[in-house]
Amino acid sequence: MVDGTAEVIWLQYLLRDLQILSNFAPTIWCDNLGATYLSANPIFHARTKHAEVDYHFVQDRVVQKEIQIRFIPSHDQLADVFTKPLLTASFTAFRFNLQVDPPPSA
Repeated sequence: MVDGTAEVIWLQYLLRDLQILSNFAPTIWCDNLGATYLSANPIFHARTKHAEVDYHFVQDRVVQKEIQIRFIPSHDQLADVFTKPLLTASFTAFRFNLQVDPPPSA
């Protein structure tokens, strides 16, 4: 989530430099419920000392309303098709949802 947040912030600065302004904060969809809660709830701080810098970076951006973090269940996470080995059924469903045609049969 930290890498995604950094990329979104960079893209926001780039778009602002190009004078393309947005009226809303971009949404980062995360399939880790704990990370989603940590981005919005400072009470969990004592349990996350190993991730303190990353945690504060994301939380600060959420508090400043530069980004929004939302939860998405793993079975709906379309990014998994690019990052994880999947069962054929899941791969086919994601491919359909992304509107990618199957390769032509030879």
